[in-house]
Amino acid sequence: MNRFDYVRPATVPEAVAAASAPGAAFLAAGTNLLDLMKGGVARPSRLIDLGRLPGLDEIESLPDGGVRIGALVRNADLAHHPEFARRFPAVAEALLSGASPQLRNAATVGGNLLQRTRCAYFYDTASACNKRAPGSGCDARGGENRLHAVLGWSEHCIATHPSDFCVPLAALDAAVEIEGAAGRREVPLEAFHRLPGDAPERESVLAPGELITAVRLPGEAAEFAAHARYVKLRERTSYAFAVVSAAAALRLDGERIAEARIALGGVALKPWRARAAEAALAGARPGADAFRRAAEAALADAKPSGDNGFKIELARRIVVRALTLAAAGTPGRVPALPASPFAPTSGAAPHA
Repeated sequence: MNRFDYVRPATVPEAVAAASAPGAAFLAAGTNLLDLMKGGVARPSRLIDLGRLPGLDEIESLPDGGVRIGALVRNADLAHHPEFARRFPAVAEALLSGASPQLRNAATVGGNLLQRTRCAYFYDTASACNKRAPGSGCDARGGENRLHAVLGWSEHCIATHPSDFCVPLAALDAAVEIEGAAGRREVPLEAFHRLPGDAPERESVLAPGELITAVRLPGEAAEFAAHARYVKLRERTSYAFAVVSAAAALRLDGERIAEARIALGGVALKPWRARAAEAALAGARPGADAFRRAAEAALADAKPSGDNGFKIELARRIVVRALTLAAAGTPGRVPALPASPFAPTSGAAPHA
């Protein structure tokens, strides 16, 4: 680990000003950044500790029925917030499926959005990685890549984004509040993360020195609360990153689907909003045939980036499973293994 300056600002403007120096990085819980520093993947020359900034650890109900979540709110605190979990159950379920309890107790909302890919070649400084060292190449293209992207990838990068939390956020039209030297702005979560293209080192729309201050969910997102689920297939159910995941939310009008929201995780370098699948479900009766058509639409543009063609059919099946669970109804309590694809289709929670 290289030597670095340590700064503890008292206000958001002070933090933004401190981040204007080249090589600066924001530090919240550090659950990802410190690992990257220890491995020599990230080498900031200045760390700006956000832990003491006032007002960024609050969960605030909004007049439109939505919620504003401060960037320093801990994942566990948000997932276990009774009112939040009731109004946005798929988001709470996604949070509880991520990492281990110890990490959820420390990790923050803002840090979750900015966590780096878990591609092994990105973490291995002896490997070529365009994300870590632009122009060096991508060893994942000819390496072990069964867990890599099947949507939105390029010849320069086939990594995936690891967040669970961001998947239902993308489905529910969340927005990211940002503050920087040029002032405040807001970006839809769906547009916040960048696909790799020919510049995979640019992972988000954040400009240098900009700081995430909050994430906001609109009031209309709560209208899906009765039929909203997150499903995550992982190689180790206790805790692991998603091989494939999906968030599904339905608003029913009698026996028809008035509106559907679907997003996928583990398939691209950003949470993947499946708008074609949503359109395919509008006005349809909930059921296996409709859900399979939606899944086909969601993965219509998918293609293997290596030895991972199986992920395409797997993703289709996870979409069908998530829609089936959502149609059955949101459980009153989160299952003991949140987001498990083996959860029952009944709307009644089987676990205390």
